[in-house]
Amino acid sequence: MNVVKEWIEAHPNLWEFIKFNILSNVATIVNFIVMWIGTATFTGFGWHQIPFKFLIFNYAENIEKNLGTAGFLSFLVATALAQTVNFFVQKQFVFKSNAVFKDAIPKYIMLAFVLIIISAALPAYSQKFFRDIGISASIVPTLANAVNIIVQVVISYPTMKYIVMPEKK
Repeated sequence: MNVVKEWIEAHPNLWEFIKFNILSNVATIVNFIVMWIGTATFTGFGWHQIPFKFLIFNYAENIEKNLGTAGFLSFLVATALAQTVNFFVQKQFVFKSNAVFKDAIPKYIMLAFVLIIISAALPAYSQKFFRDIGISASIVPTLANAVNIIVQVVISYPTMKYIVMPEKK
């Protein structure tokens, strides 16, 4: 156990990034569960047959492949709930941030807003890509969600570390 402790002490930034990714899985689990439930629910309402297109959100073309309004809403709701969970997990357990809540939360809301926009827009394109290369339709939403999560990590880790929850100087 001393070897692990020594490694952590020698590589605190790498250890923090590892914790960030491990504990992000709490939000990832929330994201997938909500996406699956949302897709089933919104599809059950027949919303997968209603095209949705607004600005960069294009769930109108190839509606049979991107699930239309049901696809848009399931990714949107899943990302919003996952980001809410992620704020508290990262602040408490990864960054152990002493950032004042009233200062951190507006910054995080801006970050979450950007992530939600990206995550609600990207699946229409990534789902089309996966279907076009011959991936089974049954796993396309899950793969699109995985792409979303990777994009979220690339954007959120440095933003949270240096802007939202910076280390106290």
